[in-house]
Amino acid sequence: MIPINRPWIDNEEKQEIIKVIDENALTSAARDGGKRVQEFESSLRTFLNVKHVISVNSGTAALHAALLALNIKTGDEVLLPSFTFVATANAVVASGAKPVFVDINTKDYTIDLYDLKKKISKKSKAIIPVHLYGHPADLTELNEIANQYSIYIIEDACQSLGSTYKNKQTGTFGTMGCFSMYASKVLTAGEGGAIVTNEDKLADTLKMIRNHGMVEGYDTRLLGLNYRLPELSAAIAKIQMRKLKTILDRRRRNSILLSNLLETINKKYNIKIPQEDQIKKFNWYLYTLAFNGSSNDISLRDHIKKKLIENGIGVAVYYDPPVHKTPFYQKFSLNDDLPNTNWSSEHVLSLPVHPGVSEIDIQNIVKVFEKELQNTI
Repeated sequence: MIPINRPWIDNEEKQEIIKVIDENALTSAARDGGKRVQEFESSLRTFLNVKHVISVNSGTAALHAALLALNIKTGDEVLLPSFTFVATANAVVASGAKPVFVDINTKDYTIDLYDLKKKISKKSKAIIPVHLYGHPADLTELNEIANQYSIYIIEDACQSLGSTYKNKQTGTFGTMGCFSMYASKVLTAGEGGAIVTNEDKLADTLKMIRNHGMVEGYDTRLLGLNYRLPELSAAIAKIQMRKLKTILDRRRRNSILLSNLLETINKKYNIKIPQEDQIKKFNWYLYTLAFNGSSNDISLRDHIKKKLIENGIGVAVYYDPPVHKTPFYQKFSLNDDLPNTNWSSEHVLSLPVHPGVSEIDIQNIVKVFEKELQNTI
């Protein structure tokens, strides 16, 4: 089986973990974190060209801590797409605020600016654009809207480490940017996350939030939680940072090859493949195509998915159902006014392009994909 994603872990990470165990320093409650936490944060600061990186134990924790740092609370509204992993919405609800679901565009599956403007109200306090699949949202226009209405932007860059917008890293445009280091992500620590900001005061607040609101000893000064990143996870992340350029290069190589091979199929069967432009450059976290056209294309997507899995190709659908159609979140979206979100959830399919995928694997994926299309249509 070629998995949809697989972390690239080798002897260097293993040796660093052993050092942590030998030093008997598995975690640290210090304000600035342990030795490897600080080393990882320094590497990520340099890569992103930001002033502050505050590591935490998950991307969800990063989003929640960012909302808490801005004093987002009950009675406030936060605008976000429904076409995302549920963690984005969970963080909003955990802060006490109400999630307001915004539709997406079908070009790159990021937040739709027209629908966003329609849903801004006096209660709106923040926008969380999601750079889904590693596709940057329309950040110039988003910043203009945020400035016009005096609303914060918290970028959900959990899937987009290494993606750029106008040659600048995603996660660095808003008030804060949030990253994930879950096992499937471009850079992994097993579990982990990070918040980035250029504001000194926010960085100080975030360091307290991740450590029970404390600064020195048991002097809790605000509501905080245990969102610390353990040294064991930071050890992996630290080594992963050294590989990041190679990881991104291999994903790009695989994606370009896949696009080239799919081009003929795309023209014949009307398959929508992902496209970069001069402004948006992807990290190729997920290579996501969509089945356009005929009335039976929903069942076609699911049929092709089943056949590819049967042939050992780990494809996946992200995300069906979208958040607003899950049992818990239906109460937040009484009017189902998200047509592009609904369409996308029923038509997209992601193929593996991670560094462990070889050129032969890519060729085999396309061969099986085309065969099953021919047998079905």
